[in-house]
Amino acid sequence: MWLRQWKSYLIYGSCLVAVSGSVHADDFVVRKFGNGTEANAVGIVDASQDVDISGPQALTADEDGNLYLLDQINNRIVRFDPKDAGADPVLMGLPDDLQPTDLVVRRADIMVWDGSIHTLQAPRDQPPEPSFRSIAPPMIKLQELSTRALDDNFALSAFAQMGSQQLGDENELLNQNTRAIKRKEARPRARQFVSTRGLGSVAIDVIPDKGETTAQVEVRRFGDFDSSALASFSLKLRERLGSVEFLEVDNNGRMFMFVESIPNNSTRATAFVTRHSATGALEGIYELPLSNVPLSRRFVAVTGSGDVYFLRTARENVDVLGLGFTPMQNAKVITVRPPAPPPTTTAKGPQFTPIPKGGLGTAARPLTRQSVVEMAFAFESIQWRVTPAAYGRDPDTACTGFNGRVRRPGYLHGKMNQEVRGIPYCWGCMGSLAQIRDRIERGTMAGNICTHNDPRPDVAGVDCSAFVSATWGLSSHFTTTAIPSITTRLSDPWELKPGDALDKPGSHVMLFLRFTPDRKAEVMESSTGGCNGKVCRNIYPLASLLARGYIPMRYKALANDNDTVAALQQQPKGGKDKEKKEEHPKRAQRR
Repeated sequence: MWLRQWKSYLIYGSCLVAVSGSVHADDFVVRKFGNGTEANAVGIVDASQDVDISGPQALTADEDGNLYLLDQINNRIVRFDPKDAGADPVLMGLPDDLQPTDLVVRRADIMVWDGSIHTLQAPRDQPPEPSFRSIAPPMIKLQELSTRALDDNFALSAFAQMGSQQLGDENELLNQNTRAIKRKEARPRARQFVSTRGLGSVAIDVIPDKGETTAQVEVRRFGDFDSSALASFSLKLRERLGSVEFLEVDNNGRMFMFVESIPNNSTRATAFVTRHSATGALEGIYELPLSNVPLSRRFVAVTGSGDVYFLRTARENVDVLGLGFTPMQNAKVITVRPPAPPPTTTAKGPQFTPIPKGGLGTAARPLTRQSVVEMAFAFESIQWRVTPAAYGRDPDTACTGFNGRVRRPGYLHGKMNQEVRGIPYCWGCMGSLAQIRDRIERGTMAGNICTHNDPRPDVAGVDCSAFVSATWGLSSHFTTTAIPSITTRLSDPWELKPGDALDKPGSHVMLFLRFTPDRKAEVMESSTGGCNGKVCRNIYPLASLLARGYIPMRYKALANDNDTVAALQQQPKGGKDKEKKEEHPKRAQRR
């Protein structure tokens, strides 16, 4: 097919600057998956009010160039050859007790992430078994070999490329020396460990300059840290660097980096993959078409042959794209033109009035960043027992729009009469922490991820915007579309502080906690996919949020709060009386 792209070179001072932008991206579809449970389909739940599209969360490659897709909703992994469109994919069922959000394949290891790293493998000589879903094709059932310790540097670095990494200690976040407060300081030197296909095990040092527009990259063979670098090169952008992650060395010795450009204007953030020669010379880039694409965890994969693939989810299908290459030889500065703003869309699905009706009460004291972050952690860290009434009947009611899903959030599956952590996701629900806990203890069912059904009055929990509303002490539920009316948009994303938000009107909202040392965004959210149906913390590359339409927002009641978030005192979990003590002061900030 003919592919149209434009590229120009501009002179800034004495530097040759490569400028790339796509009119029609030089990309092509290598595999299209429909919505369903069949062999050539994956699970997709269409967008609704305050809910983004949910679908496969991760794309990765093996030693032979096969691609693996984490089909989270169908609880399986799909393996296929991107160069053989006619071949049927291989389906591999996940262990029933795992609900992963990320996937990495290295050599014979299939590793998944759910906060810990689990290594999976198919039993030898196992024929495909009938799926537990009656209309789905047979699949190989994976078994867990081990849970890797979180001191495996190579596994940790592989997952951290896209933000699946260890979360910071909450005391560290809420301490006077929180990294978010020190967000304007230069980032420290970072070391990554990558098991590559072309060079074996290597260690990569990324050394940013003070202005954070340039980073020096040094590649050494693992164990030979005192020897000279195998390659040393610099990445220079006109704008500030976001994440800089070493991805792969292909079979020809070419090196690939994931790089973010984040200027002081959130609408112009971009992400791309750079390709370098074996000596480190920049050869060109692969632009990542993130605009108007739903959030996924691992959206780019590089094979041993040097092909770069992108995961793109839409309402009715999922495409795996082969990305076109833009040459940039001899360029001193990389500048990628930002994509056009995504069109304003209205999510499908029923419109709802938040339940239960009523407010959170009247303010007892002024709102502070300290109280916002403490309340967020209370929603995330609370432990409670799943009673039969909270669990609901079995089998659970299927959701409209995708027959494989059920009303019950995934983290509650099989947890009858067990202790779990975190308030459940409940679409259209709201309430204070104490109100939700009390309702569940009185026999209300917990959680509802059926986002295409009408909200249910007999279920307790919070959806994404109800969670943010509760942490801000709002007396009513402000949806993602209404949040801009009570906030101020931050044009500079680097000005985000603990207690601010990243809002995508009509889709999803996250509470911002801090910038990690490598300048990713650590957030708290209530989510069906990224959190497996509850309130949890996550880390995302910042440009992958901004380019998808997330807007940095500051609640107006926090506009003048410049205090450092103070230390959080450790408190015992659980207990109704304790829960009452932790309850957020009832307050209203009316606009």
